[in-house]
Amino acid sequence: KVRTTVPEPSATPVPDLVRRDFTAGQPNQRCVGDITYLPIGDGRFLYLATVLDLGSRRLAGWSIADHMRTELVVDALEAAARTRGGSLDGAVFHSDNGAQYCSREFEEACRRLHVTRSRGVVGTSADNAAAESFNATLKRETLRGAPRWACARDARLTVFRWITRYNTRRRHSALGQMSPVNYEKTAGSIATAA
Repeated sequence: KVRTTVPEPSATPVPDLVRRDFTAGQPNQRCVGDITYLPIGDGRFLYLATVLDLGSRRLAGWSIADHMRTELVVDALEAAARTRGGSLDGAVFHSDNGAQYCSREFEEACRRLHVTRSRGVVGTSADNAAAESFNATLKRETLRGAPRWACARDARLTVFRWITRYNTRRRHSALGQMSPVNYEKTAGSIATAA
């Protein structure tokens, strides 16, 4: 097991704006993110950083690398911004207190992308349960009981295929049995009509 959350004791406090309410009235209001490890056959790991939109359950941004440096989470956040047309426009981004999310570099990326930061309590995974649950589902459904992927290429391809299916085809009861992408199309047409 790999420890992906290493708290940064000197980090400036950030309030918990989510308070375990993992819902949002519409897409691009509130997101959660986390880092999880992807075990590879030769004993190494890849690391996946995610940005999950709570309004549509869409994985709006993600990044895979062979390291857990801050650029991993910044890349995932920037990917989410590209999905949203270049800015997250005031959305709240909630994470744990890992050093990557507490870094000055991540703070600057949030400011540049118009994101309001939110973090849970140190050592309490329930404060980021939506992100933790997403990661657990991804690993359970891609590894299918295997302890690891044969190689990094297999892991990357499998995760990419799963994310594509998750966003475009997987139905969610909370979304009226629609996929995240289809829900966003419907939510967008409703918002435009209003």
